[in-house]
Amino acid sequence: MTGSSRKGRIFAEESSTNGRRFGKLKKEKDDFDGYNSDNNPRKNSPVVTMDAPHLDPQMVIDNSPYDSALSPLSKSPWSSHMNEESSTSNDEPLVGSLVREEGHIYSLAATKDLLYTGSDSKNIRVWKNQKEFAGFKSNSGLVKAIVIAGDKIITGHQDGRIRVWKVSTKNETLHKRVATLPTLKNFIKCSMKPSNYVEGKRHRQVLWIKHYDAISCLGLTEDHSLIYSASWDKSFKVWRASNFKCLESVTAHDDAVNALVVGFDGLVFTGSADGTVKIWRREVQGKGTKHFLSQTLLKQECAVTALVMNEEGTFLYSGSSDGLVNFWVRETNLEHCGVLRGHKLSVLCLTTAGNLVFSGSADMGICVWKRSTLNNEHTCISVLSGHTGPVKCLAVEKDRDAMCNERRWILYSGSLDKSVKMWKVSENALTTGHNNHQASRHSVDSYTRELPKVASLRKMGSRRY
Repeated sequence: MTGSSRKGRIFAEESSTNGRRFGKLKKEKDDFDGYNSDNNPRKNSPVVTMDAPHLDPQMVIDNSPYDSALSPLSKSPWSSHMNEESSTSNDEPLVGSLVREEGHIYSLAATKDLLYTGSDSKNIRVWKNQKEFAGFKSNSGLVKAIVIAGDKIITGHQDGRIRVWKVSTKNETLHKRVATLPTLKNFIKCSMKPSNYVEGKRHRQVLWIKHYDAISCLGLTEDHSLIYSASWDKSFKVWRASNFKCLESVTAHDDAVNALVVGFDGLVFTGSADGTVKIWRREVQGKGTKHFLSQTLLKQECAVTALVMNEEGTFLYSGSSDGLVNFWVRETNLEHCGVLRGHKLSVLCLTTAGNLVFSGSADMGICVWKRSTLNNEHTCISVLSGHTGPVKCLAVEKDRDAMCNERRWILYSGSLDKSVKMWKVSENALTTGHNNHQASRHSVDSYTRELPKVASLRKMGSRRY
């Protein structure tokens, strides 16, 4: 199956009894009070198209020490199911699954030998060698985004808050919350001036430094000096990492901002439910920043649901609710160069590693695309299947056990089936196991795995992810 050239459905939560829809905000009990505490396309040019536990009692407050002896892992909030045969076989990419009963997986972040997972249980779990290593909890707001900045873990939540955690130097299993953004100091200072209030949800007046809807994603500059947060409130905000002060708020789109990528040369890319991908140019002005709209890369009817840029900053990929992945190339001034066709439902997440691109979808599959270094053609070399719910988030890291000349990665996939799966994927060979499809020149329509019976995205009406 190939898809290099150019060229929806929302899930009802399986545990829902009240008809809650996937992506719909849950009603929060309390409005944000400002306290620093969790307790109180360029238009598309014609291009040829080819188909292609519950919590431990000791973890009920943010700063409680984590005691692995008290972990309920053996009693089942999470169970690590390892496929011993697949871990040594090149034919089977699935290494194992982390299956939990806490809730749907909404966010992942991998660093060194640790994996951070966020869910609608409000917990952030830390895993090491496929075993529960640590954990900490926010008292409100499901965890929609996680990014790692050195010894700090930054989480974005459905309640519109950003929380910053730091690993203890004395006990690496202990994560202490060091800030909630906006900070209390910044909130009080800003609230003194009437000019700092803007119209928010339901025509209420809110401070510009506060997100008044769910955080959809987070980003960092390469030097970790600035934190970006994007939200369903149609804006993105810029925060100084040293003191967590909000420097700027940009109303970027006409609908929810679903994705944000901090790119090269001071550029920031945003994707929205309004169907556009925009480029913003960052300029430093005094002690703050100012972002200017530089270009609109894409404008379409369906929602933009995911964005990613490869590590070198040479390719930008955009996933949509129609199941397509558009991409642009930096060396040709971000000219639109094609569409990857591999999914039948919404693309919910994207990540890259080397010459590989991974796309996770509401159709429960993960397409593995390999980019040719000669002509930028992308070929789908594998479709990883095994999840029984939409694939909501992806994270990837270098496989430390790979041979010197082998380009192999560990891919983590989080799903609304309440599990995280681990896959070993190599650039050097096509995978042919029963959990994936062998690379071929077949049309994507030959991908006949049974799809979930769900209503269409458009009928459900939500374009937020």
